[in-house]
Amino acid sequence: MDATEASCVKAVATALAYMPGFGNDFETEALPGALPRGQNSPQKCNYGLYAEQLSGSPFTAPRGTNERSWLYRIRPSVRHTRRFSNASYPFWKSAPCLEDHSLPLGQLRWDPIPSPATGTDFLSGIRTMTTAGDVLSQAGMAAHAYAINDDMVDDYFFNADGELLIVPQLGAICVFTEMGVIEVEPAEICLIPRGMMMRVSRIGDEPEARGYICENYGAKFTMPERGPIGANCLANARDFKTPVAAFEDKETTCRVHVKWCGRFYTTEIGHSPLDVVAWHGNYTPFKYDLRTFSPVGAILFDHPDPSIFTVLTAPSGEDGTANVDFVIFPPRWLVAEHTFRPPWYHRNIMSEFMGLIHGQYDAKEKGFVPGGMSLHNMMLPHGPDASGFLKASNMELAPVKLDHTMAFMFETRFPQQLTKYAAELETLQDDYISCWDGLERRFDGTPGIK
Repeated sequence: MDATEASCVKAVATALAYMPGFGNDFETEALPGALPRGQNSPQKCNYGLYAEQLSGSPFTAPRGTNERSWLYRIRPSVRHTRRFSNASYPFWKSAPCLEDHSLPLGQLRWDPIPSPATGTDFLSGIRTMTTAGDVLSQAGMAAHAYAINDDMVDDYFFNADGELLIVPQLGAICVFTEMGVIEVEPAEICLIPRGMMMRVSRIGDEPEARGYICENYGAKFTMPERGPIGANCLANARDFKTPVAAFEDKETTCRVHVKWCGRFYTTEIGHSPLDVVAWHGNYTPFKYDLRTFSPVGAILFDHPDPSIFTVLTAPSGEDGTANVDFVIFPPRWLVAEHTFRPPWYHRNIMSEFMGLIHGQYDAKEKGFVPGGMSLHNMMLPHGPDASGFLKASNMELAPVKLDHTMAFMFETRFPQQLTKYAAELETLQDDYISCWDGLERRFDGTPGIK
């Protein structure tokens, strides 16, 4: 990093701040008077800025789902793309991705992906594990893992195919977007809307940063309805944080990379595209601290459905059936009486991609490690391993704090197709299916025997 870049980062860091709320109509300016008052598109903007609208929904969408932001920038975004050339990120796949591999259907689990080669930034460090749906029809999702050891300095990116839900697992990252700077660490998430320019760098002492990404092709993530839970608990709107305006005024050779309809393109420009000095609207990036999630659960008996742990949901056209849900399994008290407390055995019309940020997942005694992943596709049975079943079946049912853990799930209505990379990954656990081998016949026809 040269002195110019370092001074820019320092200048941005002094302005690092967030505005609370989910789906709010925000306004913010990095320079006084940069934001027009009383109108969106004045004949001349202050500071010689250009007015531009970024729309996240059709113009005629109902007010409750209509999303747009007005940006006031040094150059209009038409100057942030020149003639495109084809580019290749061979490990980033889009649905439908029906690659040939020899791995048959089954319940699957992986250890973390291998450490990256030297000089791996965010774009080159993404590895697609599964895809679902169809990116061209804007339905479905993809589950990725990332591992990086380098920063995007003069490289920028926007994804026209979907929004990116980033879930760090190791090492904090800085996501500098058109609308401000987000610093996000493990046990936090950030969401970058479809079409929004960004670059990613590492922060902190970790030489390597790792995590997971849900690329959502469908309707954007929103907060789930709470139903009979009522007005409070789960994720609360005030804990979502949107960045204040911050901009880069950098006149150097820069590259803009684009993902569009599953293909990649690159263009070269002579300046930074992160040049928004002020903005207002409701189409925004945000971060959320998973530790602020307020779980609800059984306080007498039985285990409620895991949907009570939904942080965000991307709806489909069918009520109650999500394009994708983001669900977490946070620290919580287990108090249910005469109840098998871990998640029950089940088969599901939804398909589940899981990751572990830290700690131990309560349904697996061993083998599921932080940075690892599992896939239980639609209608494939799964649940606690044999040792977890025996422990939970015989434990004293006193109140127990399930602590120092954070697992999550990307759950979708579509079957998740495995990429060739995931099928042939060296960290695939060939013996995962054996974790249920100890679940032997326990049936005894004698009345009253348990």
